Amino acid sequence: MKRTAMVERETKETRIRMELNLDGGGKNKISTGIPFFDHMLTLFSVHGFFDLYIDATGDIDVDFHHTVEDVGLVLGDAFDKALGDRKGIKRFGHAVTPMDDALSSVAADLSKRPFLVYNVPQKADTGGNNFTSLTKEFLRAFSNRGGMNLHVNVLYGENEHHVIESIFKTMARALDQATSFDGRLTGIRSSKGVL
Repeated sequence: MKRTAMVERETKETRIRMELNLDGGGKNKISTGIPFFDHMLTLFSVHGFFDLYIDATGDIDVDFHHTVEDVGLVLGDAFDKALGDRKGIKRFGHAVTPMDDALSSVAADLSKRPFLVYNVPQKADTGGNNFTSLTKEFLRAFSNRGGMNLHVNVLYGENEHHVIESIFKTMARALDQATSFDGRLTGIRSSKGVL
């Protein structure tokens, strides 16, 4: 069973085409027009072993918000589609990852009950393109559309780049674990029998 998805979304603000393979090797080709965001999505692909192709254009001359949020929506749709009925997956994942001065913890539950907890030290406001704030918007969109409960806790960190990089690597590792199969499961991992 191939766990892949292709999703397209076009609005007056963004145009996004994405392909995802949950059982890949971390191959990627990512272009959003925002180099730092491309770097974070590349890390996500590599550390989660997700093959990821993203071609996105947006009104980044206004600010980065629409592109970042809409990529989150599309990535969530792709995860939801690729996961299918979610039978046999571990469902839960947790990881802790350092990045120089920063340490992040991410716990994920692919429960179909979306919720985001985002405990991250707020950095100095850099206007509409503050990546600490934009990361929260991306994760909210991703968790809502992907049907996942996502808890992101940055224990400490001073450098914003290191903080965000730690989050993306940690989330990838947690989701790699949550999306993987457990040979003991034949159905949904839930006492209710459904998610």
